[in-house]
Amino acid sequence: MAVNADVIEAADSAWPAAEQPSGRPLPPSLDPFFHPPRGFARHAAGTILRSRAVEIALFGLVPQQVTAWQLLYRSQDLHGKPEIAITTVLLPRGAELDSERPLLAFQTAMDAVTDRCAPSYALRRGALSPGSITQLEWMLVANALRRGWAVSIADHEGLQGNFGVAREPGYRGLDGVRAALRFAPLGLHAGTRVAVWGYSGGGMASSWLVEMAPEYAPEVDIVGAVLGAPVGDPRHVFLNLNGGLFAGFPAIVIAALQQVYPALTEVVRRDFTPEGRRLLDRARSLGPIAVLPLLVGRRLDDYLKRPLMEILPDLEDMFDELRLGNRAPKCPVLVVHPVRDQVIDAAGVDGQVERYRAGGASVWHVRDRLSEHFSLFPLATPMSLNWLADRLAGKTLTEPTTKTVWSVAASPTHWRSMVEMATTAMRVTLGLPLRPAAAASSDEVSGLAA
Repeated sequence: MAVNADVIEAADSAWPAAEQPSGRPLPPSLDPFFHPPRGFARHAAGTILRSRAVEIALFGLVPQQVTAWQLLYRSQDLHGKPEIAITTVLLPRGAELDSERPLLAFQTAMDAVTDRCAPSYALRRGALSPGSITQLEWMLVANALRRGWAVSIADHEGLQGNFGVAREPGYRGLDGVRAALRFAPLGLHAGTRVAVWGYSGGGMASSWLVEMAPEYAPEVDIVGAVLGAPVGDPRHVFLNLNGGLFAGFPAIVIAALQQVYPALTEVVRRDFTPEGRRLLDRARSLGPIAVLPLLVGRRLDDYLKRPLMEILPDLEDMFDELRLGNRAPKCPVLVVHPVRDQVIDAAGVDGQVERYRAGGASVWHVRDRLSEHFSLFPLATPMSLNWLADRLAGKTLTEPTTKTVWSVAASPTHWRSMVEMATTAMRVTLGLPLRPAAAASSDEVSGLAA
């Protein structure tokens, strides 16, 4: 498998995985591997600049039987300025090169500013990543590897942790796919079929990936995407969570967005109290699972010099840019969401689906009555992977529908797939090889009873 000429010209010799004296990997902000190579901006988007082999471990502790590399590549920021980005690419341990192997672009729910929650750090052996959601998601991503798929997990927030910023996750995710397709050890090629998957913050990032693909990377053959509980309307979510059980999320988002949007930067400078700015600094330094208990019930008005409702008009242009659904994906899309989601309310996701369909997109929408935000991800994983497997296999699609069901677990093949998931979880926990699973590829979406 030949490597693209741009890669050969730009690539440094392979880098070792940098570690501290303790044996723990260096976080991206301290790791020389992440330093932009001189002249990188002249290369095409997706060009591999550096690569290195890394070890993956569950919670940084249990070594995983997978083969993994990190690829540093050229991408761009919100304004089109060249930047470097990184993806972690994986194969099952011992997998032979196979030109028919598909690629899954998985976007994690990083939901943080700190680089210790970036997948390039959090998934590595020895990583110390308290409060990281990404480490929990490994249990589910491993199911894709058991199907024999290659997987690309980009740091879609970039080196600064730009959680929630518009379009950037799409650029980084798509350029990560381009880099993976060019990376000879994966055995992929320009025509490799690509699937996209993510949940919650990862569903938001995956939405940007499929929204930007027709314009930014039309050559990438995305055959289907599953968007789980995407943040369709960030403004609505921001206001709903303020002062509640999950008030930590708005604090993290403000800490991230102020790095990019001048209007919010000015609001923080002008309208936040000193205590409010200290709160943002705290949110910036921790993972989401660590931030949430610290900020339960906190209201932004308690940290502002004037009421929040007086400030919101200054931020309307920013919120308009953050709203998903204004660009229609060309690939088939499955959106899965709990009706009673306590984090991302259903109305915002319904609106995203409506905007996609109005733009001509083919969207299958499943709304689950019994699940809540955190339980739906594992429960919907079998359906999500089986639906993507059908798209990768080129199976005929039914007409797009919206179904409100009691539970995604009610499909005929669901529990057989859950047994396979339990087997995967056991193998991941014990560090055993991820042997091929018996994939139950079937039209579960059509089989769900309303």
